[in-house]
Amino acid sequence: MITRSLHAGLLEALGQFPAVALLGARQAGKTTLALEIAKGIDAIYLDLESVEDLAKMGQPELYLSAHQDKLVILDEVHRLPGLFPILRGLIDRARREGRQNGQYLLLGSASLDLLKQSGETLAGRIAYLELTPFTVSETGPQLFDDLWVRGGFPESLLAGNTVASLRWRQNFIRTYLERDIPQFGPRIAAETLRRFWTMQAWHQGGLMNMSRFARNLGVDVKTIGSYIDLLVDLLLVRRLPSWHGNISKRLAKSPKVYVRDSGIVHALLSIPDWETLLSHPVVGQSWECFVAENILVSAPDEVQGFYYRTGGGAEVDLLLSWPDDVLWAIKMKRSLAPKLEKGFHAACADLNPSRKFVVYPGTERYPLAPDIEAISLGEMTAMVAGSAER
Repeated sequence: MITRSLHAGLLEALGQFPAVALLGARQAGKTTLALEIAKGIDAIYLDLESVEDLAKMGQPELYLSAHQDKLVILDEVHRLPGLFPILRGLIDRARREGRQNGQYLLLGSASLDLLKQSGETLAGRIAYLELTPFTVSETGPQLFDDLWVRGGFPESLLAGNTVASLRWRQNFIRTYLERDIPQFGPRIAAETLRRFWTMQAWHQGGLMNMSRFARNLGVDVKTIGSYIDLLVDLLLVRRLPSWHGNISKRLAKSPKVYVRDSGIVHALLSIPDWETLLSHPVVGQSWECFVAENILVSAPDEVQGFYYRTGGGAEVDLLLSWPDDVLWAIKMKRSLAPKLEKGFHAACADLNPSRKFVVYPGTERYPLAPDIEAISLGEMTAMVAGSAER
């Protein structure tokens, strides 16, 4: 079993808050992690997609009151949208009786829906954590190529062979389109959303041009915006905003948008294996977004990610902004002998970042210039996570 890096953070949050919401895409490993946590404490687990467990919650206040001495784990908690006011009352009652923290662990497959419900009623009583699919910091270098090609969903990454991994991802996509997405948003034709998702995979890491997508799909721009919002809320797509500062340059303003899991990208584009990926037109974009996602997931909550691009060609693939106004400029190169273009140097002259890196597929760390280092993705994520001084 691969140890999840969030394990210690989840235990810490349960020790500090009465309720913790563990959010993440379906099949990212939330239930496995929650049950692992439950082994060491007195806990009860309810899957609200199970008819039997859902029936137990017919009178939720009565049922939960009978288990206030345990950690109650509620999986797919969005199934009971009226539960949160009840949890608030139970938490406040337990506080008056001297029990402060570690009462409820709520698992959810969408961000906005769960945040909207719990944020209105559990303010000050709940912490939010996101569990992503596996990252390079969890799997290590031995699974690096598989992690890029298959993505980080456990069932895909750890499948017995390439065929089984691709089949799992194809079924994952179909299940999301036909069953899961209709639960969270307005009814959208599965085939239309599949076409949009596939277009997004082809456009992986590109600037969001909603008018172009709208024309290609035969819908209006507002509809495309709602599709993107839905996939972002389901933690399947990330919007990377452009950096704006006091610079007298014409800057790109549209966000970059990409499918967060590289394995899902490859399944949408029918890329079965590493050899096929290397000869596919999307290989460079896939590598860039794979690296960016791993770095952003590893970064502390207070670190913000941006990209930087000017009309004159200055560009930084990923710009990390730390809370003390320190900037890190990061370029992704899928080459064992990376070379830098003028655009990166021009962007660094504009931004004056304190650290400059080029993330490449190799393992050695070495200087490319007096103030620019080539670095592996594993070492980069370790640095971002806080193992080195800024």
